[in-house]
Amino acid sequence: MLCFQCEQTRNETGCTSIGVCSKTPETAALQDLLVYACRGLARAVLHSGVSGPDRQAQVTRLQEGLFATVTNVNFDDAVLARMIQTTISERDALRRAKKGGPCSGGQDCPGAASFLLPETLEGQMALAETIGIQARRTAFGEDIVSLQELLTYGLKGMAAYAHHAAELGFHDPEVDAFMLEGLDALNDPAPSPDGLLALVMRCGEASLKTLALLDRANTISLGHPVPTRVRMGAVRGKAILVSGHDLADLRALLEQTEGTGINVYTHGEMLPAHAYPELRRFPHLAGHFGGAWMLQKREFPQFPGPIVMTTNCLMQPSPEYAERLYSRSVVGWPGIRHLATRDFSEVIAAARALPGFEADQEPVRFHWAGFGHKTVTDVAGTVVEAVKKGDIRRFLLIGGCDGAKPGRNYFTDMAEQAPKDWIILTLGCGKFRLTDLDAGEIAGLPRLLDMGQCNDSYSAIRVAQALAEAFGTDVNALPLSLVVSWYEQKAVTVLLALLHLGIRNIRLGPSLPAFVSPGVLKVLVETFNVMPVGPSAAVDLAAIEGGTLQPAA
Repeated sequence: MLCFQCEQTRNETGCTSIGVCSKTPETAALQDLLVYACRGLARAVLHSGVSGPDRQAQVTRLQEGLFATVTNVNFDDAVLARMIQTTISERDALRRAKKGGPCSGGQDCPGAASFLLPETLEGQMALAETIGIQARRTAFGEDIVSLQELLTYGLKGMAAYAHHAAELGFHDPEVDAFMLEGLDALNDPAPSPDGLLALVMRCGEASLKTLALLDRANTISLGHPVPTRVRMGAVRGKAILVSGHDLADLRALLEQTEGTGINVYTHGEMLPAHAYPELRRFPHLAGHFGGAWMLQKREFPQFPGPIVMTTNCLMQPSPEYAERLYSRSVVGWPGIRHLATRDFSEVIAAARALPGFEADQEPVRFHWAGFGHKTVTDVAGTVVEAVKKGDIRRFLLIGGCDGAKPGRNYFTDMAEQAPKDWIILTLGCGKFRLTDLDAGEIAGLPRLLDMGQCNDSYSAIRVAQALAEAFGTDVNALPLSLVVSWYEQKAVTVLLALLHLGIRNIRLGPSLPAFVSPGVLKVLVETFNVMPVGPSAAVDLAAIEGGTLQPAA
């Protein structure tokens, strides 16, 4: 086992015996084989000429397969093995249907397009070793594998975001086409660094399209987010908690609990859901409970109702709440109840049987959410005028994931120590480092603008582009600094989208990805000036104030 796809990988080099996320070597092997099977299915789809709904169904299968391997999503070996076998079956059905063509009878077929899953777990783990990181390092070298992993993780994040959009009925043929091409490119028996680097950059272009697709899906289905004051705590009554990211699941649950007297609460990355008009119209969307994902082992035992985990961010459940926990979609843990559809009747029955909150939680506090790109661009004139007058000197984006690893207090310090004439934008669950910050106002706007989930990263891109247009310049010439915390593969997708746009001087932390080799890092630094966060927020703020982040003339 060697896994280094997340930021908290052991010793910042890789988990080799058991994952920091609790992933076992067996689970790691099955996840590697599932990605391998997805590569084979992608080859079969491309060579079969399948089109229309049949092609879309296969792309959906690929999205679900890749999403299941994202950090903290699925740990259920039985489910992963079934997904591998189903993917292989679909691959072989396409190969049989294309008699006489490439990859139909074995010719021109990489191992991914022809392998069979061994019957025993020992055989599966042995096969996984032959396609794993260490074996490929021996065959291709560190830089090639680094680029392969960068492309793979970008595709995993794309799959996650595209999955969310698909759940709302939205697809983009160009996103689907690149996912197939990118996966198939990983089958190349003689990969070249230049070819892989070009694919990684094209993955950034496809990532941007994926983020735009998800933004379109969310805003057309649920309305544009509006500034909303969210209660950070519970009120008396029966309760259901929803965590993860899936807004379609939340909407279905709200519809099914309407009039039942059961309150629904968000957790983690679901906090921005309160700002969508189609969701906030439900009065029993009562508030937000808890903080970021890594606090769930402390917070879930305190919630007196059932808990639904809709997407990634699942941690190993403790016995204190395991019987009240439900998984949805691609999420899984052995022994946890799984909801195959959006029929939440079992969850509702559990909520009725459990005590709920006996009293309102005190003290009462609130958080403003809903500063998406429409809200901010609607007041772009005011913002531009405030910049021209000197009331706003800089925009500081502190976005990305939160985590338990020491050093993330850097992001809190950055917000607290930022000059009072700087606007602070936040995205992702990293916002929970800042939710208690009383940042005040500038030019009639809150100085701290919560732009949503990591899924809403397109909002920050659109705002940056709108400001650049308003000032007649490009994004790199704006008084804008990006300080990004990352944790898993969706963050890689967002980073690649930013790099595709040519955005430079991104500070990334709290540590740089272990899967980026020194050679690949050199390219990123020379091309985009990607850099690690500094030893302290004060040091980096001084550098930003001194203008060292401005692009070279």
